[in-house]
Amino acid sequence: MADIEALITILSANGNIGKNRPVSSGYRPAHLVRPDYLTTGIHKYETDIVEPGDTVKGTITFITPEVYPESLWIGKIINLQEGARLIGYAEVTEIYNELLRKKEI
Repeated sequence: MADIEALITILSANGNIGKNRPVSSGYRPAHLVRPDYLTTGIHKYETDIVEPGDTVKGTITFITPEVYPESLWIGKIINLQEGARLIGYAEVTEIYNELLRKKEI
């Protein structure tokens, strides 16, 4: 089951940012879930292909979410990366895995 739903934007290539090719469900970029922690996640999109420059709704299933509990909230922006290269971002719209939900103070 997916951990979150998000609006996912794949940036168009511009210098050392973005991508020149489309992506599809099953894409596994790195996600900056905390300022000090990158993790991999599997994307599933509501469309077959996401072109650079497009924003789509999709879900992300993270690996080892128990390592970064309480790190997400609705509206959080997560950078998507391939190595150090920023290729897009995901805005959290729904959290399915309660372990990841930041507790209110």
